[in-house]
Amino acid sequence: MVIPAIAELRALAPSAAIDLVVGSWNREIAATIPGIDRLETLDAAWLTRGAGGRRLLGFIAEARRWRSRQYDLAINFEPDIRSNLLLAASGARRVAGFASGGGGVLLDLALDYDSRAHTSDNAIALVRAALGTARAVTVSSMLSLPETARAEAARLLQALPPAARIGIHAGGGREIKQWPEARFAEVAARMIADRHAVIVLTGAPGDRPQVDLVKRQLPTERVLDLCGRVDLVTLAAVLAEIDLLVTGDTGPMHLAHAVGTPVVAVFGPSDPARYAPRGTRDRLVRIDLPCSPCNRIRLPPTRCAGHTPDCLAGVDVAQVVHAIDNVLCERDQRDRRS
Repeated sequence: MVIPAIAELRALAPSAAIDLVVGSWNREIAATIPGIDRLETLDAAWLTRGAGGRRLLGFIAEARRWRSRQYDLAINFEPDIRSNLLLAASGARRVAGFASGGGGVLLDLALDYDSRAHTSDNAIALVRAALGTARAVTVSSMLSLPETARAEAARLLQALPPAARIGIHAGGGREIKQWPEARFAEVAARMIADRHAVIVLTGAPGDRPQVDLVKRQLPTERVLDLCGRVDLVTLAAVLAEIDLLVTGDTGPMHLAHAVGTPVVAVFGPSDPARYAPRGTRDRLVRIDLPCSPCNRIRLPPTRCAGHTPDCLAGVDVAQVVHAIDNVLCERDQRDRRS
């Protein structure tokens, strides 16, 4: 979600050397972001799923190694005092970030984080403020995928019969964001029956239980199962070649958006104003409830734990199928005009 801000930073500072610090889980996909000169990997314990990652003191000690690079500017896209401490320790001449959690005193430029705005818009506002400009620039924020990944994606997809290629990412990442697997399966079955589509199932190794629940209900010859079989860059290349991805609020949702593939995204507790993909062909499916979106992803309400929350249970298959049909019909009309 900060790729547009990085693209704008590069456009506004074309001769600058830009280094990007990411977690190890993001390194391979971060290497495909245009305009980056160097990647640093630094895993924070509070961001790492499972065990591992540096605690705060080790985190800051690592940043002190960067002082020899004599950075002119350091930008923290996270509204977090801990990563503000990281940039303060880097020795950069100017440090810009968000004034959240008391971290504003560590910064030369402390911008208020607008919790009602999209994450991408907050990041762009920070770049513009840090560079002292209010002007917008028109830049591409698509990933630049290597030819090796594109070739591997083509090889994986070549066995499929010629038909609409629908990606299904059934894993929600967290229980609170999990739309029922049986509904993903029903959506896929409807696409096979109505559009003679082929289904591309995606997921990390940990998503295997969700993927298997979907796969068991579909005809084998219409399914390509890539769960746990491809790295992130190859996954991005696969997503770039399919017609549409159906998913919840997940990383692959953002990955599909970053390669220009339309998304039908099922949202429940997550706030779409902050996290939804915003491509002209993307479609968001959700229901309105007084408590939704609560955005309580890490600490869900007690009444929503252990089962599908009401905000996701209320999203039915027909809504998702309608959104898919809308995207594909627009594509068909565009193809006929061209």
